[in-house]
Amino acid sequence: MNIFFPIELFADWLTYNIFGLAEHTRFSEVVNFFIYDTIKIGLLLLVVNYVMAITRYYFPMEKARDILTKKRWNGLNYLLAALLGIVTPFCSCSSIPLFIGFLGAGIPIGITFAFLISSPLINESSLYLFPAIFGMKVTILYNLFGLAIAVMGGMLIQKLKVEKYVIPELLKFKSRSQIELDNGGSKLSFPQLISYFWKDGMKITKQIFPYIILGVGAGAIIHGFVPRSLVENYLSAESLWTVPLAVVLGVPLYANSVSVLPVMEAMTGKGAPIGTVLAFMTAVVALSLPEALILKKVMRWQLLAIFFGITIFGIILMGYLFNLILN
Repeated sequence: MNIFFPIELFADWLTYNIFGLAEHTRFSEVVNFFIYDTIKIGLLLLVVNYVMAITRYYFPMEKARDILTKKRWNGLNYLLAALLGIVTPFCSCSSIPLFIGFLGAGIPIGITFAFLISSPLINESSLYLFPAIFGMKVTILYNLFGLAIAVMGGMLIQKLKVEKYVIPELLKFKSRSQIELDNGGSKLSFPQLISYFWKDGMKITKQIFPYIILGVGAGAIIHGFVPRSLVENYLSAESLWTVPLAVVLGVPLYANSVSVLPVMEAMTGKGAPIGTVLAFMTAVVALSLPEALILKKVMRWQLLAIFFGITIFGIILMGYLFNLILN
């Protein structure tokens, strides 16, 4: 069940009934894509930030940080974050609100990145549609590789100690005791709590939303005007350079896993190696230009480059391993 189906209907109604655009034209697809993703990601941002405001107020984050940073976990915390990413129905851009919530709540940065990598990478297509298209062997291997990329990427980012590259304003949240101290030392009433949670959640929403509009706009234009044949023709050759090229072509694009499946099937039909096809899809769904534009508001370019670099390296390695194992 698509939980965003009402938004999809609303976007269709605005595009074709209110704006009167003809269906199946590139311009109407750009407009429809922009409306749908702006509303979807905006609502996710608002809801997640509101929930995280409540969580920050009631949950002892200092204790959570202590638990999650204990060495005795031996990477289990990264695996749990990656598994949480699997069950969230988000694309690369709509994963960002929850990622921001984790950072703001004080969860270690490497664990938050394990979630950010796995959330779009291991998705409804890789879990439910891959078996029918590529078989169980490819499905199992892809999801295991995806988990490995997320876990190892998060652990490496944690080791690099890159917290200084997160925008400081993002992490400035008051504890429950500080909030009550500002209220004369007394507990907040229910109406005061509702007002506080709303204002706290809206603070980040207002900071990030303009970049969501910019990122989704770029993604909509790419989605509507980049021809599918460009990708299919250039990646059908069996050569060492096709896997890196697949990633280079996939990163600027923006689509969810379901919408990129027809391109994958066409590439496979033209004889493209399975590793090249999967590398392209993974780059499209896990990394994108719109995602980079939104994340640039959250982090400095150094951390953005590290995140993209680690993820791109993992995707290219996965592509080569698939070609080596299955071809």
